[in-house]
Order: sequence, then C-alpha cells, then structure tokens
Amino acid sequence: MLTMTTFRRFDRRLLATAALMLAALGVAIIGLAVDPRIIAGAPAWLKPAKFAISTVIYSLSLAWVFTCLPGWRRTRAFVAWSTAIVFVFEILVIDAQAWRGTTSHFNVSTPLDAVLFASMGAAILFQTIGSVSVAVALFRQRFDDEALGWALRLGMTITIAGALSGGLMTRPTGTQLAAARATHTMATAGAHTVGAQDGGPGLPGTGWSRAHGDLRVGHFIGLHALQILPLLTFAARRRRTVIAAGASYAALFMLLIWQALRGEALIEPGALTSAVVAILAVGTIVVLRRPAINEATEDREAPVQHGASSLLLGVSVLNPFLRPFRFRRGGR
Repeated sequence: MLTMTTFRRFDRRLLATAALMLAALGVAIIGLAVDPRIIAGAPAWLKPAKFAISTVIYSLSLAWVFTCLPGWRRTRAFVAWSTAIVFVFEILVIDAQAWRGTTSHFNVSTPLDAVLFASMGAAILFQTIGSVSVAVALFRQRFDDEALGWALRLGMTITIAGALSGGLMTRPTGTQLAAARATHTMATAGAHTVGAQDGGPGLPGTGWSRAHGDLRVGHFIGLHALQILPLLTFAARRRRTVIAAGASYAALFMLLIWQALRGEALIEPGALTSAVVAILAVGTIVVLRRPAINEATEDREAPVQHGASSLLLGVSVLNPFLRPFRFRRGGR
C-alpha cells in the first residue's frame, strides 16, 4: 500500500507531470473565476479544469503502479515519457482553445482547429496503446499481495478500455453528416451526446446530459478503474473478491456505454436498463457471498473463475440486445 517510503520511489517524470497539471488546474480555476464566457453550454474553463484534475490523478496513480514493477525499467521509462509529453501537449491545446473562446474537441471548423483536434486524438491513442505494456507487465509480475496484484491488473485493463471508448465520440453524427452534405462544410465532427446536440442541460459539476445518452459517463467510469479497484483492497483482502468486483466493474462500464449509445440519460434509465442493472447487482452479490470452500485450492487451479462468472453474466445479459440494435447518433 501507499506509504512515504513508497512515495519516495515514485517516478520523477510522472511527479513532474502531476505538478505541471496542478499548475494548469490553478490557471483553469482562475479562468473560472474571472472569465464569464460560455463555450458549448459550459463555462469556458470548466473542461481545462476537469482535464487537469484527471491527468493529475492518472499521473500519480501510474507513478504508484510503477513502484510495483521494479524490474521493468524500459517499460517504465517509455510509458512515463510518453505519458508526460502527451498530457502536457493535450492540456496546452485544451487551455489554448479555451483562451481562444472555442472548443477543443470535435472542432474542425478551421484548418488549425482540425489539426489540433486530430493531433490530440493521435497523441492520446499513442499513449493509451503504450500503456498496454504496463498491463502486460502487471500480469507477468508476481505480487506478495495477490488481491492488490489483481486489482492493479484489472484496473489497468479496464482503464485502457475506458480510454479507447473515447473513440466512440469522434464519429460524426447523422445531423453533422447531413449538414455537411447540404453546406459542403463541417464545423463539428463527433459528439459525446447521443440523441441530441452537445451543450444541453447537464448534471452539476460533470455536465453529463440529463435528457439524452452521454458517452462521457462510461468513459469516466472506465478511466478511473485504476484508482477505484485498488481502493477496494483496503476492505477486501481476498483475491476472489477483488476479481469478482473487477469483473462486475467491467460489466458496469459496458452497461453505461450501452445505455449511452441507446440515447438514454444516466438519471433516466428505462425498464430494460434497470432490469440489466438489477441482474448484474444480484449476480455480483451471489458471487461475492458464495462460501469460500477450499479457497486455496480454487485460487491455484482457477484464479479468474469468480471474475469470469460475473463478467460472462454481464455479457450474456447485454449480448441479445446489442446485436439487433442500431445505435442512434445525432439529433432527433
């Protein structure tokens, strides 16, 4: 677990990145206080603030993960440098676009805006693919604390999936494509809202749509698995419990993406979504409360069977509805 001794072994490149992101957060907070402009329905400096907070958390989390991989020097160096460079570049672009009074994401209204948006997408994809090497290292690394080991392995894997889910937002919507065909220009390519245009009424703090599907919900949940699952090890010291919780968390991530793609708001789940949530909750409780008979033998022979049962439950529940469904993109 995290101690002062562990903190002293944090990667200095990632600590420096976190410090720079804290400075960027300070700039964003000042912007929120003095800049009254609204961009896409939200304060101009809200997105820079949220991204700064997210990058601080991820940088420190990754620095902690690296302390568990002492023998993977080259992997740590490559991922630390790539993460530092990409995060600094991304925050610079987001802050610059806020200062210019325009959006940073999905903005292709001018050649400059299009290049900046595409560059951010390519950079974060490069960083995400590079982080796969960390997940591989975690699965190959032996842990004295097996519960923590599995929390880190599953947390990193789901975080990568969460990052990749951002690609779902970059597809032009039906409304955008229709406008482009009519005007022969495209100002916006992609959206996080499904079923309406971005910028509608949102939940306080997050801005997640209150009336339509929002891909940012699942994206957020997936990205922060690397923090949430290890925190569970403070309460759950058994490997089987952590694996089951991780698999259920993965199912929740997929459920939220599925809900958003159906154009359904987080706070207004339909009967089908509510039924799936109930099934997943019951399945998770059953797996977690199953008596640990011959647990040591089970752990040696089938270390992922408990997690797999939860994950397969989620997939089996969602699969019949995913195949025939045509996901809605664009305005109604």
